[in-house]
Amino acid sequence: MTSDKLPVATILGVNIHAVTNAQTLALIEEFIASGRPHQLCTVNPEFAVRAQSDAEFKAIINRAALALPDGIGLLKAARFLGQTPLPERVAGSDLVIRLAELSHQKGYRIYFLGAMPGVAEQAAANLRQKFPGLQVAGTFAGSPAIEQNEDIVRRILPTRPDILLVAYGAPNQDKWIARNLDRLQIPVCIGVGGSFDFLAGVVARAPGWVQRLHLEWLHRLAQQPSRWRRIWNAVGVFSWLVWRNRR
Repeated sequence: MTSDKLPVATILGVNIHAVTNAQTLALIEEFIASGRPHQLCTVNPEFAVRAQSDAEFKAIINRAALALPDGIGLLKAARFLGQTPLPERVAGSDLVIRLAELSHQKGYRIYFLGAMPGVAEQAAANLRQKFPGLQVAGTFAGSPAIEQNEDIVRRILPTRPDILLVAYGAPNQDKWIARNLDRLQIPVCIGVGGSFDFLAGVVARAPGWVQRLHLEWLHRLAQQPSRWRRIWNAVGVFSWLVWRNRR
């Protein structure tokens, strides 16, 4: 199985791979075995909205080795638009946990980059408690600012990770990866948004029953009211754009 053989759903001009969680892990193992650099994007409805006004961001998603369906709204939109069905949500936060388990089992080295100072370290420490064999290549907060780019790349290069997790939020994390992918030569580079905050316990993730009701966005809004504009884009604006696109 290779990612270029996977079916794709195109939603608002953004290509999203019709992939399951199990297929995602299998492909990541293939990417690591190849030794070549691959960029993965954890696409949610907010990404699709942002891509309408950010051509660079859209191009990065559309050329990614894997554009993962991280949002139930994408699954519903694919059905509504008559696109290739997206089989299930591949959530970035859950994927990080699965990768930690994979590292525990197979010895893959993971670098944690991003979030506020101390958060990446705590996220890695919490994961290591759960998976003692987790191989942490390094942790660093840093910034996606261009003036810090050289320093961060020089920090990461000697650690030779198999997987780089970048938590700068979209589109900054995805643009940072795209800018440095060829130089870093890390087999798997993934933008993981706020995953470190969840894993470090800085922000509480919605309970399982809330996730099953597809109301995770409402839980996040209650916790962080300052995110209302982003949540409105992901829920309201995205729904309107999808409806208009079908019309």
